[in-house]
Amino acid sequence: MTSTTERDVTGPAFPRASSRVRGMISGRIFELLAEAARSDAVDLGLGVPGAPETSPLVIDEACAALRSGHNQYELPEGNRALRRWIADTLPGDTDPGTELTITVGATEALMAAVLAVVDPGDEVVVFEPYYENFVNAVVLAGGVPRFVRTRPDDWRFDPAELRAAFGPATKAVIVSTPNNPTGHMLDESEWAEIAALCHQWNAVVISDEIYSGFTFAKPHISVTEVPGLRDRSFLVGSLSKTHSVSGWRLGYLRASAELTAIARRVHATVCAGAPAPLQEAVAKAAAQDPGFATPADDLRSQRDRVVTLLEKIGMECRLPDGGCYLMARVPRGESSDDFAHRLVREAGVLVAPGTVFHVDPAAGADHVRVAFNRSSEFLDEVAVRLASFRTGMSGTGL
Repeated sequence: MTSTTERDVTGPAFPRASSRVRGMISGRIFELLAEAARSDAVDLGLGVPGAPETSPLVIDEACAALRSGHNQYELPEGNRALRRWIADTLPGDTDPGTELTITVGATEALMAAVLAVVDPGDEVVVFEPYYENFVNAVVLAGGVPRFVRTRPDDWRFDPAELRAAFGPATKAVIVSTPNNPTGHMLDESEWAEIAALCHQWNAVVISDEIYSGFTFAKPHISVTEVPGLRDRSFLVGSLSKTHSVSGWRLGYLRASAELTAIARRVHATVCAGAPAPLQEAVAKAAAQDPGFATPADDLRSQRDRVVTLLEKIGMECRLPDGGCYLMARVPRGESSDDFAHRLVREAGVLVAPGTVFHVDPAAGADHVRVAFNRSSEFLDEVAVRLASFRTGMSGTGL
């Protein structure tokens, strides 16, 4: 008699993953995370916030919400009081009833926006270096990413290359401002180029603005402030970084009433709504603290300290306009992958190689992404670990 094990081995192959899943980008940064865990490295690679500090008030309100019975479904579109508060923090006028949806983090907001407007075969313009979920969201929707490079050191796009990426099949363009991973913020001239092309080709903008609470060099310009884009756009926001509650998975999606109605159909189907007690907690904390919308720490000192530490080991850094990341040029003679692995092995410090943010890894071979949303105590430890690290070329340490 054939055993169950033999039948399992010799029977039909397990169904293959769908072509959409096979087309997704694998998270190569997690390979480094595994190495970091084995070597007890400190993490400057991922954006998990160590600063600003999570508000004790919002934690207390979360505990109170759980104990008082806010443990069942919330409205799919989100807690009414929370939507009113978020609407008041956004530039311009936003109707919290018809134009704002609370989502399960910015990731779900992004996915809902893409699925709301992208059909299989539609093209979506994506700037690189990119946050990999931008590409994966397009692929899961059956869309085709059209990449436009931005280059160091200013990380601006070439208007001619952007125009060449648009065409009759273009359905949307995804932007990130302040940008992940570069820290670049779109200015008026860049927004004007994007707006003109979206009108010419009847495309929408999906604008990831989750880092807008951290700006250094110039004011943040939201997609809702760009002439002609307020009703032709989705604004993706989140509390994860600004309020250090990334594990709560609270994001939001702002769009015109027409686009919101479409995106809410996706949102309700995918998750039925974000966590009720945590929405209640943020709404209650915001009602008590007039300054709750502003991050408790603007990260400027952390940015400057990390730049100093990196420059002392021979790296070149451009100060980012905003956000919580910077791109640092690795010492000459090393690739970003080799440098990142060596930094983990020899100093116990994790950074993200620039290769993971490009279609062609060679395009990111000379930079690494560094997250600086960390506490001063954490950066003290980074300084100690880098003190004895030697770069490949200069041989100098801290």
